[in-house]
Amino acid sequence: RCQRWVENCRRADLEDKTPDQLNKHYRLCAKHFETSMICRSSPYRTVLRDNAVPTIFDLTSHLNNPHSRHKKRIKELSEDEIRALKQQKIEEAFEQKQATQESNENNEQNTVSEEGGEEQEEKAVPLTLEERENKDYLKSLFEILILMGKQNIPLDGHNVDELPEGIFTSDNFQALLEYRINGGDEVLRKRFEMTAVNLEYCSKTQQKQMLEICENCVREETLREVRDSHFFSIVTDEVVDIAGEEHLPVLVRFVDDSHNLREEFVGFLPYEADPEILAVKFHATITEKWGLNMEYCRGQAYIVSSGFASKMKVVATRLLEKYPQAVYTLCSSCALNVWLAKSVPVVGVSIALGTIEEVCCLFHQSPQLLVELENTISALFQDNDEKGNELKKICRSQWTGRHDTFEVLVDLLQALVLCLDAVSSDLSVRWNNFIVGRAFVLSSALTDFDFIVTIVIMKHVLSFTRAFGKNLQGQTSDVFFAAGSLTAVLHSLNEVMENIEVYHEFWFEEATNLATKLDVQIKLPGKFRRAQQGNFDPDMTSENYYKEILSVPTLEHIIQELKDIFSEQHLKALKCLSLVPSVMGQLKFNTSEEHHADMFKNDLPHPDTLSAELHCWRIKWKHRGKDIELPATIYEALHLPDIKFFPNVYALLKVLCLLPVMKVENEKYGIGRKRLKAYLKNTLTGQRSSNLALLNINFDIKHDLDLMVDTYIKLYP
Repeated sequence: RCQRWVENCRRADLEDKTPDQLNKHYRLCAKHFETSMICRSSPYRTVLRDNAVPTIFDLTSHLNNPHSRHKKRIKELSEDEIRALKQQKIEEAFEQKQATQESNENNEQNTVSEEGGEEQEEKAVPLTLEERENKDYLKSLFEILILMGKQNIPLDGHNVDELPEGIFTSDNFQALLEYRINGGDEVLRKRFEMTAVNLEYCSKTQQKQMLEICENCVREETLREVRDSHFFSIVTDEVVDIAGEEHLPVLVRFVDDSHNLREEFVGFLPYEADPEILAVKFHATITEKWGLNMEYCRGQAYIVSSGFASKMKVVATRLLEKYPQAVYTLCSSCALNVWLAKSVPVVGVSIALGTIEEVCCLFHQSPQLLVELENTISALFQDNDEKGNELKKICRSQWTGRHDTFEVLVDLLQALVLCLDAVSSDLSVRWNNFIVGRAFVLSSALTDFDFIVTIVIMKHVLSFTRAFGKNLQGQTSDVFFAAGSLTAVLHSLNEVMENIEVYHEFWFEEATNLATKLDVQIKLPGKFRRAQQGNFDPDMTSENYYKEILSVPTLEHIIQELKDIFSEQHLKALKCLSLVPSVMGQLKFNTSEEHHADMFKNDLPHPDTLSAELHCWRIKWKHRGKDIELPATIYEALHLPDIKFFPNVYALLKVLCLLPVMKVENEKYGIGRKRLKAYLKNTLTGQRSSNLALLNINFDIKHDLDLMVDTYIKLYP
């Protein structure tokens, strides 16, 4: 069939190419195929039939256009050859029509529907003037919607409450439409010249329908690349509010044709309170709506807000049951300690995390307030300038996402309280009412003994995983060696668990000393005392209470969570990182990837030759020239000019870099998450739209207006 394609295209320069080369490196436009050769299983995807052969060519137009930019070398045909080609096309069409009719006769149940479908496909009916005008009109509407999405312009304009009764004001969509009419768009002018000025030109329902098509078409451009690369990973970000409803942002990781690891935003998924329903809908959206084959999924990670961790863990477990190769991992953009803290099922920890976020947010909202905090730090750390300067530098950053967040908070707590107290009690007009009010509320929250005990205990428990987590976000070699240190981390945590009485006593003493310094009363939480209603156990001390309610469950949860997230399969995958030449060099080229690569055996092009190929790969780097540096990352290894001579190594490296725990080395290919954060930061909750968000975040993705118009006409005739 490849040979027939080349012959019909009249491409003399391709006649010596193998079918494999043609399939990998050359593409043919859909316009060269009869409509009967094209199977449209979805409005967003075009698939050729198995026996498709291109027959539609204009082989003479280039002769009349000397300035044509088309560089294809085409054989010049005589009139006889053109006539023979046309005759061949007619004969093939006739044969296909006969075959279709025979098929229809053998299957009487589907006769009517199949004949009708064939007639529609075979007869390319020319458009009427009305249909052409309607297409141009729809194209103009789609252009406006795409502009609004890219520029982050909300659909609605003024709220009804803002306007006097009886006054009509255009929404943003209609305002842009009117502006375009005034700018000379004849298609739109003809359409609306007889319409009353106080009527909507395009209903909300139609806008919604068109936006859904825009979203799907833009998403499909990314998903097509994902399908071409076969393997991918799924990552979700924290649950967000979109116009009053909770949604889960979904990103997909894949390696593109240029060997670059990319992380792209592909849409929002409505959040469900029931984790089992969420798991079903999550799977259905990815496979049925977005058309991805989960058999090719090689990783899944979920960045969660406090309170959502247990639900997303159910989703991960259900996917793992169906697809064992979809390894459940940490996400590279989230510090391990922050992720562990957010997953702890203790209410006090969730409240503390929320308070920390609010404090950080308040100080970053007001540069003047940040200066006030720095002055307070300078006064407190007069005898230790180095420590004071370090804390001031940390304050200017987003310190709530650090590996040592709780250590920083314990060091900063006194300065934060003194600063907030000074602001809330300032009688001058230096601070506005909002800042004064928030300062008072947050100062009260920070000086609650329950909060102080929580942050001190979290600081100590997470100190055992801090170095391990930091290495996971380091260089490739750091990640490799971190995988081998997990056993030691778990051993330390289990030792603490066995001696929790002793450890908790030290932790609680530090918390009481800090509370005393801040003049905070040491007592049991009011909600606990109220719940007892007179049945209070006199032997229940604050120390025992916090051991049972905080230290023990937190420690148990973190031990179990580390075991779950770093499963045997996950650790095996990370040990395969010894394929990266710099790691290989640190191990003196004495590595054994074969034992760990078994889990990826089905992903390799030539699994039988893996052992020999790995030996050649090691020899290549062991006996390299003196001036050749060892590639330090998967990104560098994938871009080696001779990587294709090691097809199994290439396949393994591609799958390994898909693991969400591996960072995207080239920042320009990981901007999907940054753009998502920017959209959420710059757009009011009530004005957010899941459709417009995708257009805004993926503003640089090409879009096919004709496809959007055709899809709309097909779906809403």
